This record gives sequence, structure tokens and C-alpha cells, in this order.
Amino acid sequence: MTAPALPAFAARDDALSRDALAVLQPGFAGTTAPDWVLRLLDEGLGSVALFARNIATPEQVAALTAHLRSVRPDVLVTADEESGDVTRIEVREGSSFPGNLALGAVDDPELTRSVAAQLGRKLAGLGVTFDWAPSADVNSDPDNPVIGTRAFGAEPDLVARHTAAWIEGLQSAGVAACVKHFPGHGDTAVDSHHAMPRIDVDEETLRSRELVPFRAALAAGVKAVMSAHILVPALDPRLPATLSPTALTALLRGPVEAGGLGYDGLVVTDGIEMRAVAGTYGIARGTVMALAAGADAICVGGGLNDEQTVLDLRDAVVAAVRDGSLPAERLADAARRVREVAAWAAATADAAGRLPDDSAIGLAAARRALRVVRDGSFAPLTAPPYVAVLEPEANIAVGDDTPWGVTGPLAALLPGTTGDVYRGEEAADAGAVLAAAGGRRLVAVVRDAHRHAWMGRALDALVGARPDTVVVEMGLPQAPPRGALYIATHGAARVCGEAAAEVIAGREP
Repeated sequence: MTAPALPAFAARDDALSRDALAVLQPGFAGTTAPDWVLRLLDEGLGSVALFARNIATPEQVAALTAHLRSVRPDVLVTADEESGDVTRIEVREGSSFPGNLALGAVDDPELTRSVAAQLGRKLAGLGVTFDWAPSADVNSDPDNPVIGTRAFGAEPDLVARHTAAWIEGLQSAGVAACVKHFPGHGDTAVDSHHAMPRIDVDEETLRSRELVPFRAALAAGVKAVMSAHILVPALDPRLPATLSPTALTALLRGPVEAGGLGYDGLVVTDGIEMRAVAGTYGIARGTVMALAAGADAICVGGGLNDEQTVLDLRDAVVAAVRDGSLPAERLADAARRVREVAAWAAATADAAGRLPDDSAIGLAAARRALRVVRDGSFAPLTAPPYVAVLEPEANIAVGDDTPWGVTGPLAALLPGTTGDVYRGEEAADAGAVLAAAGGRRLVAVVRDAHRHAWMGRALDALVGARPDTVVVEMGLPQAPPRGALYIATHGAARVCGEAAAEVIAGREP
């Protein structure tokens, strides 16, 4: 029996609701798909985001994504998987691949392409089809609290060539890349998770520095661009890029002959719940403003993982179309772009299976990224040392769930290795560290020592008391080398720690 046709107004409302759901990229709690997610997928939800809270084992993730696709075969399953310091799929053990700074330090684009292809192969095997990566930010401010090792470096052309290579590698596995954080988050001293960063450079500097890697990303065929919640007065003195028609429509989408970048693909916002937007505009108003400005998809997942948030945002978008503050054509265009990327991902679903398995490439790349400075007295360790980890507060993007350092890798090579974590100046008292080390060799591990004065003072005291101290810098290596052996790993991925441990123990391949 044929179902009765819907009245015309009901059909329009249903299409509008489906478009409003299509542009949202929400997360959820737990390691199985809640009923509300499955229901909304059936009602038009276009994307589902996975975070660390959704990850237990590879088998569990593959089963989860298969369940999502049993309801909506073309759903985009997204993840914030940069590799290196920012990993979600290997959150409990650390990444098998070094991050951007390590790859930039090697400066071999073919290596970068190969590493990203293997990451894409791993993601595709889990059912992830859309990655909020890579970071194309030029880390021109070494005190940047949120980018740092997530950037390929501080030189625009270097960042550009590796951004392009990374995108080509990831997408060769059938996983869509999403280059971020447009128009560039590198020259900021504020974390947009907490407040509104501001980049006070003229337009000429913006075009010759920040935008260079984004041009390369577009030329490489990137499937999506993520906007940043940053204020760039040279573009828009009032609105952050995510909410600015000048940034997203005039600059990013505008014709090249008029000074635009000529991009016609998917634009995704950074997390709409981040304080830089939510603290001023609220997430519902921010969502509508972002869509009106030219964004096509709204990342909702970070700290918001409930059904009511998604329904509220859907309803806010529908209401904005009805009251005229968001043109219906703009929403339809945004939903179309989401569906086009979903169709591309579905059409390339078998690409990863054609790539050779080169799971060892991550450690090989991390070894190449090391910068090692030895004084004449250093000899590799043959007995288990004591490892003192001087740990700063983690930024929200990295999180504090992922282990880092060299204690575990050294214990695997030198059984009996132990260590402790020291957080802040009061804890990192040199006398306490030396007492804990006793007669054992001391390995001091730091992260961004140049940004933390207490860390530098602790290192000076430890090396002064024990000149044979080994120092491992796993952040941005801006502070001068010190110790009998100094190793800059250019990142804190698990493989970076393993590569450093090999040098300390004289087990370099």
C-alpha cells in the first residue's frame, strides 16, 4: 500500500530539518552508539564525531562505526587525529606516528606523505572517514600555548610543502583531510579553547605568512577547511574568522582575481563550544552566525555529547531559516557540500586496502627527527636510570589522557628503570629529584622548557649537581641544549619516546 503524500509544507519542513541535521558534527558519550544518535542518523544527521571517550580497542571502534553505517551508509565518521601529541585513536598508549613538528624537522615531504598515508590506512580500518587534520598553522610565536609541536614549523614554505604532502597521503587512503585553523592560529599567545585570540598583523603579512600553507592545501585538493575562532582585525575588526563573512566568504571562497583563495569545498568550524565563540555568542547563535558567514558544518563534539544539544542546534538553524536570518539557500548549499564529501568517502572506501602496510614507518620517522647533542663525556646507559618528568599543564587540544615521556621505553631496554612526574616549581625541587634518583643516572624529561621558567631553573640545578644528566626535550626545542646528552624529539608521540630511549641506551639501529 502506498503511503499518503505529505502536504507540501510538511515536506518542506522535513527537508529543512534534514539539512539542519546534515550540517552538525556532534559527539556522544560511551563506546557504543546511543539510541538517539541512531535515530538522528535516520532523520538526516550527516556526521558523527569520535573522541577519546569513545575509544577502547580497535575492534570496538570498528564495530561502533559499522553500527553507525548500518543506519546511514554514507555517514561521515570524524576524528581529531593529528597523530603526534594530539591522538584520539591511540589515546591510551600514545601515537604510532610522530606529529607535524617532527616531520617538519626531517623536511622530507615524501616521508610526510607516507606517514600520513599509513595514518589514513589505520583510520580507514577503524571506519573513520574524515579527519580534522592537519594543522597548517605557521608557528611564528614560539610561546604559542596551543599550537607548538602541532605545526610543521615556523617557516611558511616549509609548512606549505608538508601540509600538501600530508593531505595527499591521508586522502590516498580514502580519508578526507580537513586543514586547520584558517586563517592561521600560529601567531597567537592565547588558546581559543579559553578565550578569543587576536592576530594583529597587516593583510600583507597574513597573505605572505599565514595563508601560504592554506593555498598549498587547496592546490593539493583538500576536502575540507576548518575555521579558527580568532580575531584578525586586518580582515574583520569585529567578528572572529568562524563568524566572519569577510574571512569565510570574501577571502576563502572569493575569486582569486579579487584577492580570494577561490575555494569551493567544505568549510567546518572548530568546536563551537569553545569559549572564544560560546563565551560571547552562545553555541546556538554562534552556529547560525557561522553558517550565515559561509561555514558548512559545525563541529559540536568536544565537551557537548548529549541529544538535547543537537536538537537545540537543529531547531536554532530551522528557526533562523524561517525568520530569514539564515537564507534557506545558504543552508541547502552547506548540506550539499557535506553530502558531497560523504559521497567521495563512500566512493573511495576501498582505497586504504590498496596501500601497502608499512606500520614501522612511524618509528623510522621519529628516529630521523631526533636532534642529538652529546658532550665528550657521554657514554650510553647500561644500567637502569631514574627518570624525572617535569610536566607542564596540558592544553585542551592535547589533553592529559595520553602517556608521554621515555620512562616506559627505557624500562623496556633497561629493566628496572623507574621515575616520577613533577608538576610545577614546588614539586620540581632539585634536592627532592636528586634524592629520589640516589646513585642512579638521571634522565630529565621536559616539554616546552622555554615557556616554563620553573622548568629551566630545575634543569639548571639538576645539571649543575649532576653533569652526567641526560635531558630530553619533547616539546618545542627553543631552550639551549644542556646535559651530557641532550635530545630534542620534536614531539611527545610514543614513537618519539621510543626513538629517544634507543639513543640513551645506545641501541640505535
